[in-house]
Amino acid sequence: MKFADPTHTPMPLRRSVLFALLFVFATLWFGTLDQRKLIRPDEGRYAEIAREMAVTGDFVTPRLNGLKYFEKPPLQYWATALAFRAFGEQHWVARLWPALTGFLAVLLVGYTAWRLWGEAAGIIAFALLGSMSWQVVNSHFLSLDTGLAAFLSLTLCAFLLAQRSEASAVSRRRWMLAAWVGMALAVLSKGLVGLVIPGASLVLHTLMARDWALWRRLEIGRGLALFLLLAVPWFFLCARANPEFAHFFFVHEHFERYLTEAHRREGAWHYFLPMLAIGLLPWLPHFLAYAWRFWPRPAEYKEPAPFAERLLVIWTVFILVFFSASSSKLPSYILPMFPALALLLARHLHRATGHALGVLALPLVALGVAGVILADEATSQSKPDAPLSLYQAYVPWIEMAGLTLSAGGIVAIAAALRERVVASVLALAWGGFLAATFAALGHDTLSPVKSAYHLVREIEATHGSIAPDAPFYSVETYDQTLPFYLKRTLTLVNYRDEFALGLDQEPEKGLASFAEFATRWQQHSVAYALVQSDRYALLQSANLPHRVLGSNPRFTIVARRASVPARPPEGDASQPPERAEPANRFHPLPPEAGPGDRATLATRPIEARVGKAQQ
Repeated sequence: MKFADPTHTPMPLRRSVLFALLFVFATLWFGTLDQRKLIRPDEGRYAEIAREMAVTGDFVTPRLNGLKYFEKPPLQYWATALAFRAFGEQHWVARLWPALTGFLAVLLVGYTAWRLWGEAAGIIAFALLGSMSWQVVNSHFLSLDTGLAAFLSLTLCAFLLAQRSEASAVSRRRWMLAAWVGMALAVLSKGLVGLVIPGASLVLHTLMARDWALWRRLEIGRGLALFLLLAVPWFFLCARANPEFAHFFFVHEHFERYLTEAHRREGAWHYFLPMLAIGLLPWLPHFLAYAWRFWPRPAEYKEPAPFAERLLVIWTVFILVFFSASSSKLPSYILPMFPALALLLARHLHRATGHALGVLALPLVALGVAGVILADEATSQSKPDAPLSLYQAYVPWIEMAGLTLSAGGIVAIAAALRERVVASVLALAWGGFLAATFAALGHDTLSPVKSAYHLVREIEATHGSIAPDAPFYSVETYDQTLPFYLKRTLTLVNYRDEFALGLDQEPEKGLASFAEFATRWQQHSVAYALVQSDRYALLQSANLPHRVLGSNPRFTIVARRASVPARPPEGDASQPPERAEPANRFHPLPPEAGPGDRATLATRPIEARVGKAQQ
């Protein structure tokens, strides 16, 4: 990669243009949150935990399906539960926290680059992170990793700003306290990893640079007190209310997860390398050029070894190595790398020549064209539980993603030829952002087999409301999205998995065997059950009376009674009072429903309904 004179700073775009672009970007970022159904497992799980917290009002003990659930800390549950109470249980509300925190990370990275290296670098850093596919997709997907990455970004960015040579004593103190706050919120987001990543990065930097004086500028006294004040109270309260919490959370969910394969999420040592390559798009060529130019031959870099760049490299490499060494791997674990990578690239791209940027954009044009040409290959992924038609419906979205990526690359090349560096970066960023957005939105075509939304809607439209107080069994399986869309918990039958701790603590909330379920089923006048579609024969072979209410390639829902009354037209005066639908029933939103359509929160405690269902 060729660079212009170090003193050269490309002229940024006019402020009015930048604010207009920011407004459009924010509108698209938040405006698409409601366009997809929640899918299993993560989106259904974390939405349901927050829903139950909002219903019960218990903000100390998280519960999933009415059972104690201590795998993760509660910060995101708290935020989403409060949002559910304020705005209703909508898709966009469930995803609001990752979208907000992901957007916060983009703003933080842009601001930090601006303060460190100038306005052009800040604009470019914002564009880089805001368009990296891993950042875009994970910020619109309901999991805990985006919040963790955002607060680790706050820690990293605040630390870099505090350690600037030109920072005043007051400024340094404030930024360092902000870094401590970031660590506390990271710990409350996902546990001890919120301490491990910044702590290990600092220690490694100290050892490599022999910069022991840095530790005198960390505000350890005030910072540690602030950290403990924010992070510790929930752990104390939860452990006091639940004696089993501490061992499960700290030992099982940290050390055993990292050191053993107990969670069945193992992967090869190179597991994250493809994720990193995909996640960097559309900036993978730029990253490879940067790595080739600077990392093998640092002596060629004529400026003094910069503190920020050294720390950013240590941060990214440590995260990659740390999670690669773990026995438990998921693609989103490396998300905290990307803000640091955006800062690294922004430092150098704002000084790149137009020729270099134009050359690096060429592979993205080719990649977009390839995506359009090869989009039909997506149908080859069809599986027995996912009809071919669903993958075929995904093809136009892949084609749109390819077209926008190619268009962004072409405009970027045109701007680069005119030495308009910032404009070139922004053009490719828009292409990458829209491509990732189209790819994510198109995934909703697969929701009929990845979400209970359609199954619940089909049943309510065809057979009427599911009785809210009748027992509902989940037989030897569990769909993470079903409780959220039913607005109620299920009784697990011969199924433990991640509910093992909760069932051990409250065994009365589950059934240990199919035989026990069969006995209960015969005793009910009204009851429901979820079974895997390929296990439906189990009900038939047991001669259990039932009627199929609805099914998809993955799951089947059956009822105990001979018929389920269809829902009368809304406002029908002939509806008997005893069949009046409770205020806390869930109505599936029509496809055209927008953020303004609010589902009413359930008002009956979860435990009461579960207990009654099991009597």
